[in-house]
Amino acid sequence: MYIHFVHLFFHHFMKKFGILTLFVICLSVAKLSAVENQTAGARAISLSDAFVTFYDSWSSFHNQAGLAKQESINAGMFFESRFMIDELSLAAGNVILPTNSGVFAINFSQFGSGTYKETKFGVAFSKQLSEKLSVGIQLDYLMRLMPENEKAKGFPTFEGGVIYQALENFSVGAHVFNPIQGGIEGLNGKIKSPVIVRTGGNYSITESVLVCTEIEKSTGNKPIYKAGIEFLPVEDMAIRFGVSTKPFAYTAGIGYRFGKLTTDIGFHYHGNLGLTPAISLQFHL
Repeated sequence: MYIHFVHLFFHHFMKKFGILTLFVICLSVAKLSAVENQTAGARAISLSDAFVTFYDSWSSFHNQAGLAKQESINAGMFFESRFMIDELSLAAGNVILPTNSGVFAINFSQFGSGTYKETKFGVAFSKQLSEKLSVGIQLDYLMRLMPENEKAKGFPTFEGGVIYQALENFSVGAHVFNPIQGGIEGLNGKIKSPVIVRTGGNYSITESVLVCTEIEKSTGNKPIYKAGIEFLPVEDMAIRFGVSTKPFAYTAGIGYRFGKLTTDIGFHYHGNLGLTPAISLQFHL
């Protein structure tokens, strides 16, 4: 009985200690740079974020050119529990407004909780320049609240991208975030946010099967290679799988459309850190 009690106590202590250690590590890494560019959308997560060439409601977090084909006013909500830890949760939302001049969008995201938070606000504009070419740009304001600061510190920057439909069933795209190397002013100078460049393509093998690939390169880091596949077994339903490097990780998810409501659920599995579930809802008016 005593041995069993000690074993349970030790297991509980190590679990809590592991979570606390992971949180401290994440905060330490975050201090090395300014606010990270968080991505959103459970469909994207299901495809390992190989999403730079997609026309989707959540393209304002990946490649604003992908907003160009939005035809109706819509709004979305997203939540992600990174590694099942409350302090590492990510919440995001967007509102999309198509007009005769192009498509406008506003979006926000908040990573973390309590005394540590990373927040981003964006205003995007996207337009189809031709039947095959779409472009988009977004003005951003990013902020970070640290435990030692009374107020959050922030900075402005921008991002933008293009999508080109090279063939009827094949598209390529590229996106860049923070090309001006914006960052937060600290005691020892500017703490720069990374410049992130993404490029990739997607190919529709059939009307029911789509594959996508992407390479992401950020300042000071090695490239990340991503790939995903999406199946449409029945109308209004999608099943997705993905894989990425740095380090090796798997993703999966499912999506379904109920009239004007689209629901997506995604999962990201990291071999060392565990499972990250995510959900997004999109309302089309």
